[in-house]
Amino acid sequence: MAAGAAEQHNFPKEEENILKLWEKLDAFQSCLRQSKDRPRYSFYDGPPFATGLPHYGHILAGTIKDIVTRYAHQSGYHVERRFGWDCHGLPVEYEIDQKLGIKSPDDVTKMGIANYNKECRQIVMRYSNEWEFIVKRMGRWIDFDNDYKTLYPWFMESVWWTFKRVYEKGLVYRGFKVMPYSTRCNTPLSNFESNQNYKETIDPSVIVDFPLDEDSNVSMIAWTTTPWTLPSNLALVVNPDMDYVKVTDNTTNRVYIMMEARLEALFKNPEEYTILERFKGSTLEGKTYKPLFTYFQDLKGSGAFRVLADGYVTGESGTGVVHSAPAFGEDDYRVCLASGIVKKGGKLPCPVDASGKFTSEVSDFQGQHVKDADRFIMKWLKKQQRLVHQSTHKHSYPFCWRSDTPLIYKAVPSWFIQVESFVDKLLANNKQSYWVPEFVQEKRFHNWLENAYDWNISRNRYWGTPIPLWVSDDYQEVVCVGSIDELEQLSGVRVSDLHRESVDDITIPSKTNRGVLKRVPEVFDCWFESGSMPYAQVHYPFENKEAFEASFPADFIAEGIDQTRGWFYTLLVISTALFDQPPFKNLIVNGLVLAADGAKMSKRKKNYPDPMEIVNKYGADALRLYLINSPVVRAETLKFQEKGVKDIIKDVFLPWYNAHRFLLQNIQQMEREGRKFVYDEDVLLNLGNTLDHWIISFTQSLVLFVHQEMAAYRLYTVVPRLVKFIDYLTNVYVRMNRKRLRGECGDKDRYESLQTLFSVVFSITRLMASFTPFLTEFNYQSLRPFIPETMKSGETESIHYLMIPKARENLIDEEVERRVALMLTVIELGRVVRERKTLPLKYPLPELVVIHQLQQSLDDVLSLEDYIKQEVNVRKITVSSDKQRFGVQLKAEPDNQTLGRRLKGAFKQVSQAIKGLSDQEIQVFQEKGELLVAGHLLSGTDIKVMYSFDQNGSAPSAYEAYSDGEVLALLDVTPDQSLLSEGVAREVVNRIQKLRKKAQLQPSDDITIVFDVTQGGLGDVIREHKGYIEDSVKQPVVSSSLAPSLPLIISEETEVKGSMLDLKLLKGHQTANKEMTVGEPLCKFVNVQLYRGGAGLAKGTVLLENPKGSPVISLDQLKRQVAVMFDQQESALKLSLSPKCEPVLTNKDMSKLPGAQLYAFVTG
Repeated sequence: MAAGAAEQHNFPKEEENILKLWEKLDAFQSCLRQSKDRPRYSFYDGPPFATGLPHYGHILAGTIKDIVTRYAHQSGYHVERRFGWDCHGLPVEYEIDQKLGIKSPDDVTKMGIANYNKECRQIVMRYSNEWEFIVKRMGRWIDFDNDYKTLYPWFMESVWWTFKRVYEKGLVYRGFKVMPYSTRCNTPLSNFESNQNYKETIDPSVIVDFPLDEDSNVSMIAWTTTPWTLPSNLALVVNPDMDYVKVTDNTTNRVYIMMEARLEALFKNPEEYTILERFKGSTLEGKTYKPLFTYFQDLKGSGAFRVLADGYVTGESGTGVVHSAPAFGEDDYRVCLASGIVKKGGKLPCPVDASGKFTSEVSDFQGQHVKDADRFIMKWLKKQQRLVHQSTHKHSYPFCWRSDTPLIYKAVPSWFIQVESFVDKLLANNKQSYWVPEFVQEKRFHNWLENAYDWNISRNRYWGTPIPLWVSDDYQEVVCVGSIDELEQLSGVRVSDLHRESVDDITIPSKTNRGVLKRVPEVFDCWFESGSMPYAQVHYPFENKEAFEASFPADFIAEGIDQTRGWFYTLLVISTALFDQPPFKNLIVNGLVLAADGAKMSKRKKNYPDPMEIVNKYGADALRLYLINSPVVRAETLKFQEKGVKDIIKDVFLPWYNAHRFLLQNIQQMEREGRKFVYDEDVLLNLGNTLDHWIISFTQSLVLFVHQEMAAYRLYTVVPRLVKFIDYLTNVYVRMNRKRLRGECGDKDRYESLQTLFSVVFSITRLMASFTPFLTEFNYQSLRPFIPETMKSGETESIHYLMIPKARENLIDEEVERRVALMLTVIELGRVVRERKTLPLKYPLPELVVIHQLQQSLDDVLSLEDYIKQEVNVRKITVSSDKQRFGVQLKAEPDNQTLGRRLKGAFKQVSQAIKGLSDQEIQVFQEKGELLVAGHLLSGTDIKVMYSFDQNGSAPSAYEAYSDGEVLALLDVTPDQSLLSEGVAREVVNRIQKLRKKAQLQPSDDITIVFDVTQGGLGDVIREHKGYIEDSVKQPVVSSSLAPSLPLIISEETEVKGSMLDLKLLKGHQTANKEMTVGEPLCKFVNVQLYRGGAGLAKGTVLLENPKGSPVISLDQLKRQVAVMFDQQESALKLSLSPKCEPVLTNKDMSKLPGAQLYAFVTG
């Protein structure tokens, strides 16, 4: 006997049960064991930090990875999935600095690097247990036991090997370079790191004067938003080709030199100044000026404090004169280096320490953080009468991605990879991989690569992989170490760990008589480690050499769009430098998940629901499907809405589950009648019913589509199609075949329809397994008993052991799919007309007219007219191509987007001509597929053909029309009493079915329905249509005067079309008696009367226990049932045993209810 499915399905609870099943089966490892001899499908998982909990971005990317790798496994591949952890770098150190109050490198030196790193190691996996729990709870299958961590010595050793290969290619150099610098984290950042966190900020804006040596009454004036850089000024820069002016400030009589195009920066209108002279910027080159501060005036002999010329100065902002401090600006350094003011290896004024504070070189502001010193410097300038103008400036400025503090630009000695030298290779390798969506690769990533800078891979930090360079004191002898063995050979010291505390004190003898070589103090940028993970996760090349080389590049990776400047970039840089290959073949880029208001999700603001609250409320499958059935899979943003997850349950999962449950119920009924059900694929080859034929063909077309689109990694096309299919399955096939599936149309019809539905449900369960692993597992477990042994190969205990079905293309029938698609279009058009005229579907209408220009389409409609009649509830279907007979005309509209892009200037003329096309011209276009319009040959979708309906024309006034552009539906809405009576009978059926559901009865439960009508003509309608009503509810219907003596199950009084209808459901069947004698109630009940404003509105009965013996309901449940019974869910109700509304019913009164009269009062 088949096991049925519960009416109510608790999705989160059942998911917990599925997790227990997977644990019992050891399902993930079993999959890997089963597939070990299959072709390999390689996947790289980008390592997250475990110092914080997973957010929706992690869950989204993890879901995409899980879907693709599950699908690959179920498509016949062996897919290893290893979780990875990013353990080093600023996120960890920043937390330790906060915890221990670390303010500067001196603090670390005092406590010792070993102790500092010990603290880091202790917190690095702080949330690893939570990560593992959440990842598994989301249904993701990935190996945590065989993970990789960037702190593992074997991982770090492969990073050393990677670096040595890059070094040996001559791509590593040490340079003085102005870099984005985090004063809070005491380290430079790479350019792609500095681009991750731009913010709108307000900085001081000052214009300062620099009197010329040749005439101290004439001053160059320069603008800056970083007053703290002024003590380090060594030059002024102008554009040689722009026009400059010498002007008198008419207010102060001071004389300035500035760019003519930037006069507005200082003066509001021309009356405020007088131009004394005009000249090109090149004439200013070489002029010297008085230093603003005296700190570095000794450099004047080296050419400092003079005017330089360079094209980077623009007329877009400032005064056209740029103040240059070479230690704090990339262009500043470049221009001063080119002019000889500073020299490579020479003194570079940089009076700012690692924590961003002025050193003793700038005595007036020593110890002040540079951003704090701004106001004191401006005060000093004002006192010295060098401050020409002061205001504020709002602009976008980079902040440290970790500490969220403003970055500065600072010259630091760093180690670089010469990325700029192989940009052409990066661009070429980028083209060899396949990205979804393509625009991210072709635009965003391509543009980033085109403008790539040399990569600063060194960090002046402690907790990271040490850069394996041992150097002499003068940096003239350098040894790069690529392994633990090599370090032992060179130094005689064997180490088991590679962190700084283990290797910093190791020295290597010099081969050029320079004493001993010591390791450089820097560690790697943690992005270098994550970019090396393809090799380091398998300890390449020290182990797994053949396995790695056979599976590189990876078949697939996926992360968020922010990784175009992060992991995607570093992977490509390193793989190109090592092998001149892309590191991956296929990539899915997801967009960002934002809060509901479009703001960034913030723990501090609490502007989003906790992910686990959502999972516990709706289930992981619902969250998965919501995320991947959204624009975020196309690299667009998603504004997270909890309602969207809830709608997945309501619109997708519940209909799907109910279709599954309906299948099992009818198999159960069939077996109850003594016929065993076993799934038989061969039945599908000779189906006689059109809708059976259609849904099988439609399913196979879906299978074909899913395989094609998943091969192209287009989840954004696959998921909506799967969701839509479930809608077709539940709202078309199941709903239109209920009678056949119940066996009301004969055994053969029932058998074929059940085999059809089983095939479709089994197929969609396997297709959806990668997307909703929990619900598909649940459904599969109840389908397993009916799958014959001949169809089973290998282990079948889980849906995830099965392969995704291949398309049976011999079952695809494009003709039947076309016919049913047209049928559904006609049905939808008819329903739209009904909705617009507020005509409920229960009430029949005389006629539906379908107008189409193609005879084949009209024949298609007629071939399925019985279904259309039933679904639109009309007596007659008329098809025609004679538009004029019904007052219908053809109308043409241009496709603005297509034609506008193609025709450009001619679009307006062609557009007007299209709108003016006659009926005859439009028909020619429809027949031939092309038409010459205003000298342009148009075809395909260039012209949209639509129908227009003239209600005032020759058509009868009873028709209401609606069209989708190709098909026109005219619905006769003429009132007809006999049709209205039939509609009322349908309404009675509806009320009976609702009452059965309220009593929690099954369709197979035998009952007798007793009705009583107190007023109006409703009784006559019920008697007239008694046969139809009984046929619909499959139970006897009798009037109260003929009611049998049977136990009462439930009763309710309701209004139908102005008449009060009293319905009673009695247990069982019996020959009717003339006198109604209701026996002992089947279970405890209470009669309820609804009141509003003192008037009695309706009566009903509520069961206090389930007919099958469930416990007595609670007070809260009682309130909900009363509200639902009287359709008062939105109203405030008070319950009382007194008609005076007092006292209000309490829990203590529940024992008094059986058989009593209860009063419900609407109070709001």
